[in-house]
Amino acid sequence: MSNAPLPPDRVPTLTEVVAWPQAPVPAQAQLRLPAVEAQPIEADMLGTPLPPLRLAEEQMIQGVLVEVQRQVELMLDYRLREALTPLLNRATDSIVREARTELASTLRDVVARAVAQELARHRTR
Repeated sequence: MSNAPLPPDRVPTLTEVVAWPQAPVPAQAQLRLPAVEAQPIEADMLGTPLPPLRLAEEQMIQGVLVEVQRQVELMLDYRLREALTPLLNRATDSIVREARTELASTLRDVVARAVAQELARHRTR
């Protein structure tokens, strides 16, 4: 038989505030520490100055915006290619057909003129 704890009857939602039961503190753990006034942490363990929270928050916002912009650009590029590919293929096919028709017409005219000039030259001899 397993000694795993049973799941709770109800699981709170992500936005729900839950009161956490406090465990009794043993008498030995109730040491009195001198009162220390809370000071903002201005350096890490190595003494390197930390940026103020506002700057870190702005950097985080900028990082998120850069990532969102990158993803939007990738998605836009993908969607545009997806939408434009069939249109461009049809346009290319149409242009090729028109160019072939025009080239054939021009070629017929050039050949007809060349034949007419050659016949005219043979008649004058």
